[in-house]
Amino acid sequence: MSELNKIALKIISHGKGILAADESNGTMTKRLKAVNVNSTPENRLLFREILFSSECMKNCIGGVILYDETINQTTSFGKSIPDLISASGAVPGIKVDTGAKELANSPEEKITEGLDGLRDRLKKYYKLGARFTKWRGVYSISNKYPTRLAINSNAHALARYSALVQESGMVPIVEPEVLMDGDHSADVCLSKTSEVIKKCFEELILHKVDLSGIILKPNMILSGTQSKEKISSEEVSHKTLECLKNSVPSDVPGIAFLSGGQSESEATENLNLINKNNNTNFIMTYSYGRALQQSALKVWSKNIKEIEETQKIFNHRAKMCTLAAQGEWVSKLESE
Repeated sequence: MSELNKIALKIISHGKGILAADESNGTMTKRLKAVNVNSTPENRLLFREILFSSECMKNCIGGVILYDETINQTTSFGKSIPDLISASGAVPGIKVDTGAKELANSPEEKITEGLDGLRDRLKKYYKLGARFTKWRGVYSISNKYPTRLAINSNAHALARYSALVQESGMVPIVEPEVLMDGDHSADVCLSKTSEVIKKCFEELILHKVDLSGIILKPNMILSGTQSKEKISSEEVSHKTLECLKNSVPSDVPGIAFLSGGQSESEATENLNLINKNNNTNFIMTYSYGRALQQSALKVWSKNIKEIEETQKIFNHRAKMCTLAAQGEWVSKLESE
């Protein structure tokens, strides 16, 4: 086993998943404003510190993706954020892209930027304690999209990013997210997502990336949010597994799904059925942001000094996701 493969497996084995706490300050400000909390560096730190100190960090969370502000912060009790995460047995990670910008010559599509200066930033993050990273490519679905230009450009960027990350001794999360927005069917989502993922692996192989030392973070196969053709969770699991079996090389150790706009319960139920029906050798787990944090954030916003109740809600959500990552979740557990 390579060192990178060991890190990847530590993050996603035994039902553990990834807490995506890498919201930019702009995104976090929107989330906090929505629950009437001022978005100050102190309040952003306080909420995350409460989550990272929770009991579930030991048994459920294998890795935490941080934002640049957070990885540089120190807790109220004097420990750095990466040290707090590491002390629970989880692995600190860092978002390293600088966001999705308008794609030249296809302005309705996006290309993710951040390759300039990345090698030096990675050295800095490694010294701060990060051992894995995240880069997100985003793709729209419509009659015209995603274009070959968007598919090829984002795959190339994800591969260049991954090669630099592995060079720095860290595991890259490869996140090609085909968005749920639109009225497309699940079958169209399956076709487009398969095309996107296959191109990503073509580029990763071309760039000599060690596939045993990455984690893939894809969307599940779902109907568009405006689609009249909704499918069941059982169908979501079968179509998602079909996509991954046909698109992902067997060297990849595991897949950590994004929640991508699903509710907490939807993201949990769909992950559970994917694992129940999993006939691949891939570990299938979660890398959730809102689907892990939203209920805890609502409770915390009522009284930002309320640590115990906030942690209780977060612990419960993480436990549900970890059961789903082992195909052992049942709906009645939600109310226990």
